[in-house]
Amino acid sequence: MSIFRTLFAAAFLAGSALSASAGETITVYTSQPQDQMTAVINAFNAEYPDIKVELFRSGTTEVMAKLQAEYAAGKSPADVILIADTVAMTQLKNEGRLYTYADAPVDGIDPAFIDKDKTYFGTKVITTGIVYNTNLVKTAPSSWNDLLTADAAKSLIMPSPLYSGAAVIHVGTVVQQPEFGWDYFEKLAKGGAVAGQGNGTVIEAVARGEKAYGIIIEYMALNARKKGSPVDFVFPREGVSAITQPIAVLKDTDSLEASKTFVKWQLSKTAQEQAASQGYFPILPGVAQPAGYPDLMTLKILPADSARMLADDKKAKEKFADIFGG
Repeated sequence: MSIFRTLFAAAFLAGSALSASAGETITVYTSQPQDQMTAVINAFNAEYPDIKVELFRSGTTEVMAKLQAEYAAGKSPADVILIADTVAMTQLKNEGRLYTYADAPVDGIDPAFIDKDKTYFGTKVITTGIVYNTNLVKTAPSSWNDLLTADAAKSLIMPSPLYSGAAVIHVGTVVQQPEFGWDYFEKLAKGGAVAGQGNGTVIEAVARGEKAYGIIIEYMALNARKKGSPVDFVFPREGVSAITQPIAVLKDTDSLEASKTFVKWQLSKTAQEQAASQGYFPILPGVAQPAGYPDLMTLKILPADSARMLADDKKAKEKFADIFGG
């Protein structure tokens, strides 16, 4: 997994034992889909029935906006944050908002998934590629450049970095590639491509046949295909962007031990097996990846400078909004 060291300045943690006080309630802010998080909480409570988990769920950008507004007003009720990208998590770290979980159970986890200061930890690997409607597309795309053709661009939808953390990473990664840059997105927009909100809007539009192509995280497309939607997914030959969906305990939590227990559990074998069943590449060694997925090590991961991405974040979102509307 050493290739991920060129992608992120951070990443990951896994299971061990930690006791939490009975009857505590923690509030988790997350960008993970609601149905998945409901299953996650149910599985967590099967092992820790005395810890109640309350949830706020939205896209990473909106989660961050809510959190920042609450901090500006004095204090947030959030105890744990589980979001799509390391850029936003690094911002929180730099602002001194994250708890240093020094004794986090990380044995066996590739250091590329772990923030060097152990403030946040990746929970899975998610890549972004191309989904297409098999009823509308006769020849499957194989390259990001295939989306620039007139027929493809005018029927393409993508998630917006103004809403989605995965899109922040994807756009930030693509514009850092010399062969793409902002010129790539400008060509897509000129050809008629549109930006929705999150990845959910993309799979809905492509599965219904409203759009023939989409830029999307792989598990949403592959899960939709598994459920019978007329879609398929491509890992483009130039490479894919990747995120690790990091999790962290917020430093101001009122329920520290319970929050650490939730983070620890997320990195346990039970949680990692559940993540794989939901369509994610697991990061815990020994946990099988989802059936039908390629070996993660066979995929080309596009390099990305996360520090540069963080520095350029506001400007990049403004640029994207100028191109696609926001």
